[in-house]
Amino acid sequence: MRLTARFRLARKTGFTLHTNLNLPCSGVTAIFGQSGSGKTTLLRCIAGLERAEQGYLKLGDAVWQDDEKGVFLPTHRRPLGYVFQQAALFDHLTVAGNLDYALKRIPVEQQRVDREATVDLLGLAPLLGQATAALSGGERQRVGMARALLTSPSLLLMDEPLAALDDGNKRGILPYLERLHRELDIPVLYVSHSVEEVARLADHVVVMERGHVQGAGPIGDMLASPGLALARDALAASVFEGKVLGVDAASGLSRVHTDIGVLRLPEHLAKGTVYRLRVRARDVSIALKPPEQTSVVNCLPLVVRDLTPQGEHEMLVRLGEPPGLLALITRYSCEQLGIERGKHVFALIKSAALEG
Repeated sequence: MRLTARFRLARKTGFTLHTNLNLPCSGVTAIFGQSGSGKTTLLRCIAGLERAEQGYLKLGDAVWQDDEKGVFLPTHRRPLGYVFQQAALFDHLTVAGNLDYALKRIPVEQQRVDREATVDLLGLAPLLGQATAALSGGERQRVGMARALLTSPSLLLMDEPLAALDDGNKRGILPYLERLHRELDIPVLYVSHSVEEVARLADHVVVMERGHVQGAGPIGDMLASPGLALARDALAASVFEGKVLGVDAASGLSRVHTDIGVLRLPEHLAKGTVYRLRVRARDVSIALKPPEQTSVVNCLPLVVRDLTPQGEHEMLVRLGEPPGLLALITRYSCEQLGIERGKHVFALIKSAALEG
């Protein structure tokens, strides 16, 4: 199943949204870009909250908008859930009351999402009897997510759900978002301007700038594409999925087999499980030979595939087969080491820098 979204919307301010997307209806697709790039406008067009003068929107076999045929389903007839930056809860109801309200909107025969499972998924059991006005920002967002899920949507839209939260609440809610990612069979469009969120949650990415799509594809390709904003960001990173080989008895480090080699990290992971790793480009060093007497335990032999200047003083180096491993080093280091395409080098990564 695919999501086709073609929109053209021009505003008097001079901003124009112009998209032609064909996205997978599985996992999490992040819509990434800085403020003003058109992320939220695209989401609102998909939701039917804003109508593009030229639009075509199809989810699977269902056409929600086709201007050539005069088709435009209003928002209430589109089977979608929408999570905003700030959860718009009914503060006169308890958490349980908010969830029950969502269930009442959907006929019993159309309910595909179980209330108890959703409460467990988002850790809401201790909060059910509380008034929503007394909840923290992170708790309110979790209730908002649960309420959106209980409408049994065919598509879940999330518009920067962490943007209004402080760092503590963000850290608290990210594990719940990861559980949604792993355990739900509902496609998610996730708007964000945070490279960290995108790298941690997304399977696919749409990169937007000034209302236009600059690139779209799997997360690994988008993070490693030198011409895109994701790779140009100071927090540029590589993402790998690997299989856990086991835990070294002596070191206590878990070994994870990835496309670039075996990586060791300081977590006890169950053997055989699939684990996702994020490696920030700034945490990767390059050497011409394996170092001796060093605290760095990850040393991978790789080939330089590409170099892209980053500002005046840095160079983004892509190592290994595509999408590859990104390393952000100084131009001075590039010159001193003679880094060039095709050169065999060693990538050094501290185990503590590997993020799951």
